[in-house]
Amino acid sequence: MNRLAIIKSCYQRSAINIGNWTADLSLLFLRLLAARVFYMSGRTKWNGLFQFNEQKYDLFMYEFFCPEPVREGALQLCNPETLDYEEGSAIVGVIKALAVSAGILEILLPLLLLIGLFTRFAALGLLAMTLFIQLAIFPEWSHWWNPAAWWAVALFAVLSIGPGRLSLDRV
Repeated sequence: MNRLAIIKSCYQRSAINIGNWTADLSLLFLRLLAARVFYMSGRTKWNGLFQFNEQKYDLFMYEFFCPEPVREGALQLCNPETLDYEEGSAIVGVIKALAVSAGILEILLPLLLLIGLFTRFAALGLLAMTLFIQLAIFPEWSHWWNPAAWWAVALFAVLSIGPGRLSLDRV
């Protein structure tokens, strides 16, 4: 075997070994990246264990679903003329349920992603939240390219490849 063939063989073995090692580390970093963003958002929705921050209802009601000024293409659930909700409206209850659900999911799904348990399910849930935020709340290209595209890429990678060997799913 000539020297060039030996060098080529060593390079190929090294590349495979490095690829195997860095693939699992890369998947761990992708999981951590996505988990941190959503977990930090979820923490702002709670004042303590099982104590929802009621100020977040206003965030959902007026910033997300009834913004002023109105965001073109965004889901608007309030009266478009008054930019307010009707007293006793059922939609207010739905929005409050969405706020609490988001608060729960933004804690639970990132924790699952972090430890690598039910990882694809967690990635799919967070990807659905990313797409909902992008399509219904902030339907502007500027929001898509920064930050939503980064979240989506990380979550798509974990969803398609899996959590890697550094996860409880692997066990």
